[in-house]
Amino acid sequence: MAGFFSLLRRLYLTAYNWSLFVGWIQVLYFVLKTLKESGHENVYNAAEKPLLFAQTAAVLEIFHGLVGLVRSPVSATLPQICSRLYLTWGILWSFPEAQSHVLVSSLLISWSITEIIRYSFFGFKEAFGLAPSWLLWLRYSTFLLLYPTGISSEVGLIYIALPFIKVSENYCIRMPNKWNFSFDYFYAAIVALGIYVPGSPHMYTYMLAQRKKALSKSKRE
Repeated sequence: MAGFFSLLRRLYLTAYNWSLFVGWIQVLYFVLKTLKESGHENVYNAAEKPLLFAQTAAVLEIFHGLVGLVRSPVSATLPQICSRLYLTWGILWSFPEAQSHVLVSSLLISWSITEIIRYSFFGFKEAFGLAPSWLLWLRYSTFLLLYPTGISSEVGLIYIALPFIKVSENYCIRMPNKWNFSFDYFYAAIVALGIYVPGSPHMYTYMLAQRKKALSKSKRE
């Protein structure tokens, strides 16, 4: 019975990783195609559908960690998934005024290259038990450049969206109401920006430690 569930786990994770790989391949394709043909102003509209699919499906990775399907700690997965969802749905999808900015292109290129490498790496590991050494190196090295470009784009887009958030009052709850509770999405966005200050260096340091561990292990093998 344990062997059967192990097989089911591998089949599910293989399908999951390669499905998300295809999703991010589509994002990168539409971004590059649109940049070449019509400019950065149209990048979001071209890549929106695969972006929403691929990034929203990543919520399952929190579940994977919670139930023990993967060894990745939820404490590392949760903030990354939440920040991505916030940018995808809470900023870009919610405020079309930010969709035409050039930072959308740098954001989606950084995200898609990172995820294409990551999902193919885990897809190989689940399907065949190992991944090529060159893919291992890419998995634990490309973030050195792509994490700073991605984070910078995320922070920049939240900042750019602030005036539109304030004017629109989307997702705000004003008093009086039956819950006796108020919420201002504008100030929540400012808090989110503040979280990036300690959060980004912490995550980068964590990934550096993971890189050292993974590459050292590969050399011993």
